[in-house]
Amino acid sequence: SVTYRDTELTECSRSELRELRSEIQYVFQDPLASLNPQLTVADIVGEALAVHDVVPPDRRDERVRELLETVGLQAGHATRYPHEFSGGQRQRIGIARALAVEPAFIVCDEPVSSLDVSVQAGILNLLSDLQERFGLSYLIITHDLSVVEHIADRVAVMYLGELVETGTTTEVFDFPSHPYTEALLSAIPEPDPCWAGDRIVLEGSVPSATDPPSGCRFHTRCPRVIPPAEYDLETDSFRSIMALRTRLAEADADAGLEALLPRPDAHEDVTMAIRDASGIPHRLED
Repeated sequence: SVTYRDTELTECSRSELRELRSEIQYVFQDPLASLNPQLTVADIVGEALAVHDVVPPDRRDERVRELLETVGLQAGHATRYPHEFSGGQRQRIGIARALAVEPAFIVCDEPVSSLDVSVQAGILNLLSDLQERFGLSYLIITHDLSVVEHIADRVAVMYLGELVETGTTTEVFDFPSHPYTEALLSAIPEPDPCWAGDRIVLEGSVPSATDPPSGCRFHTRCPRVIPPAEYDLETDSFRSIMALRTRLAEADADAGLEALLPRPDAHEDVTMAIRDASGIPHRLED
């Protein structure tokens, strides 16, 4: 389900989607792959103007030049091809193309992940300036938390395709509620050599997104997992049991371990070795 302004996009007809594309645009992760190498910049940006009839034909070239200057390029760049530009310049072309139809909402898919660190800030500052100038709304998809903190007003954290926490940028970064969010924030590199913060290392493997765990999808790796009330177990012991169960379910354990576990007559030493290797206590109370 994808809803935009009370409209269910998955149920829209072709004509309805075409109308909505003048309001919703997309900035792609890889600017080189998203730009047709056989077209000039004027053709790439001008195509959106023609399809949506934004300006009269005799004003399209002028409008293309205006858009290029808006994103920090030169009007003379209109006659060049994508391969003649740097990565940051190509992303600016992609942004100009998105702006051509005067949208209200732009989806930015990892807009700076393929760019050098030296040019990432320039693109993020451009997006911020355009937002203020044109009143744009962005949906920014990214794994880079520095990008989120720099440009986002609200944050939604996802794990295995499910939202686990939402809030303002300040709320999420300064007062995270979900343990997965806490782990993400603890992994942000800190340039201060005297910083003594603790990084949260999540244990276990990431489950399949196509076959996620039941209940809370994070419970197989959660450092705060709560054992069921009917078991008198320490949290660490319960996590170890769950981790072993997950390994077996995913066929990720050693072949020898898989062969030994189902046998009811397995030697006590083998059982103890498996418990030791998995961090499970030798005796569990009923």
